[in-house]
Amino acid sequence: QAQLVESGGGLVQTGGSLRLSCATSGPTFTQTSMAWFRQAPGKEREFVSAIRWTGYTVYADSVKGRFTISRDNTKKTVNLQMNNLKPEDTAVYYCAAGSRFTEVSHHYEYWGQGTQVTVSS
Repeated sequence: QAQLVESGGGLVQTGGSLRLSCATSGPTFTQTSMAWFRQAPGKEREFVSAIRWTGYTVYADSVKGRFTISRDNTKKTVNLQMNNLKPEDTAVYYCAAGSRFTEVSHHYEYWGQGTQVTVSS
């Protein structure tokens, strides 16, 4: 059973940066796909980025060129570097882990509790 704990959220001004981290526990991290999703108030949870255990990455169009996902298989962590943040990036950000490399949230078996990111205009 994997456990995921996010950190690094906070309040930042438009154009600022934040780095989210997700610490995981579990024996199969190196074979697991990791992803970040976000959910803004009144909206559905949406895909942000995913990284395969090989390091292959994919991004939502809305964050491409601004966000970078990375993982450290030794430390069992996955990070999301967010630059040039915009007010529309405001949401609770969730880390997810699963055996499938996908942009579909319900394909991920394990989820963190979420961390709030607020971008002020």
